[in-house]
Amino acid sequence: MSLLSFNALPGWAALLDLAIHLAAGIASGVLYFRGLWWNVMRLTGNGRVTVTVALMIGRFVLLGGLLALASLEGALPLLTMALGVLIGRAIVMRSTREAAP
Repeated sequence: MSLLSFNALPGWAALLDLAIHLAAGIASGVLYFRGLWWNVMRLTGNGRVTVTVALMIGRFVLLGGLLALASLEGALPLLTMALGVLIGRAIVMRSTREAAP
């Protein structure tokens, strides 16, 4: 059962909703993978392991919670948000590749 029925929305509102899910997916993907890069730098450096592990768990919970909320609206918003996460990953990978010596 979905909280929001796409059949009841006008076409422009459904597209707007999907665009918002895509933008939220891109933002959460960028945050997730930037946080992953930061965690790797802390683990390979001299950062505190307990704080790093706590932040790692927080990343998993945040992304999982956002995807779970999108799944309550149906398959299409979930897939759109997951696509946004993959786009966010590509953005972070490109920026880290360009920053590498």
